[in-house]
Amino acid sequence: MARRRSILHRGEDSDPMSVVSNLFDVAMVFAVALMVALVSRYNMTEMFSQEDFTMVKNPGKENMEIITKEGEKINRYTPSEDQNSSGNKGKRVGVAYELENGNIIYVPE
Repeated sequence: MARRRSILHRGEDSDPMSVVSNLFDVAMVFAVALMVALVSRYNMTEMFSQEDFTMVKNPGKENMEIITKEGEKINRYTPSEDQNSSGNKGKRVGVAYELENGNIIYVPE
């Protein structure tokens, strides 16, 4: 009987919860790697910096959004929204072009 007991109980190898903890570790590493890949793929590293910035999603389309970061606050502005209490309503009034030398030219419509 003692021989059979030593075969069944090998110490840490028989712990069924060790498999679960290993799967959790692998899932956490995968989730962090996925977040880093998405941030670098969509060039969103500006969100984590201390600098202020403005980003335009879908420029010139109906669902265009303007996202600005000022300090720790991130504002989202959709020009095609109905007028709300903050007065965020607008329309496209022109096009701006950036030249190779860095100058920006605004062309009204």
